[in-house]
Amino acid sequence: MRILITAGPTREKIDPVRFITNYSTGKMGYALAQSAVEAGHEVVLVSGPVTLKAPENLAEFHSVESAQDMAEAVFSIFPSCDAAIMVAAVADYRPAEICSSKMKKSDGDLFLRLERTTDILAGLGKLKRDDQKLIGFAAETDDLLANAQGKLERKNLDWIAANKVSDGFGSETNKVILLSRTGERVDIDTADKKSVAEKILETVF
Repeated sequence: MRILITAGPTREKIDPVRFITNYSTGKMGYALAQSAVEAGHEVVLVSGPVTLKAPENLAEFHSVESAQDMAEAVFSIFPSCDAAIMVAAVADYRPAEICSSKMKKSDGDLFLRLERTTDILAGLGKLKRDDQKLIGFAAETDDLLANAQGKLERKNLDWIAANKVSDGFGSETNKVILLSRTGERVDIDTADKKSVAEKILETVF
């Protein structure tokens, strides 16, 4: 099976020295990529900026920076894949204007106008063929199951992995609840991210 996996954060540039990002380390996505390779799958990894070493024996590795970069890579790769697991924490907003030179501080406050980025997961849900599987992640701070279920339905996913931000972001472990479009629920208790990745793959495939 040829599987597309995304991982890590994106960076949305403000000026040549500043950007908007999030706390994602990429560890969950990289663990899934490694586990999928070990399971014999052909894996294409699209990664935002992380400090991790790419798993060995990937079919392809694409390093991207912004949400737009990731969207362009993912939309070009997905049609050739049997499945996609979208783990990356893609920015929902980016600065509407990027300064070409470093912004100098001045008296008073600074206001940034932000605009929406492309909703990659929703876009893939619209493109998905009947012979493809699409798995998303929902990292939430509140109403975990309700928010995950809503995302599963709105974006035409086959499975979603729901986790509290406090259980996964920046840590070596994770704890997730898998929900399927057919109503299945699988709880994966706290474990190292490699073990969680293996259980996710066993469940969704």
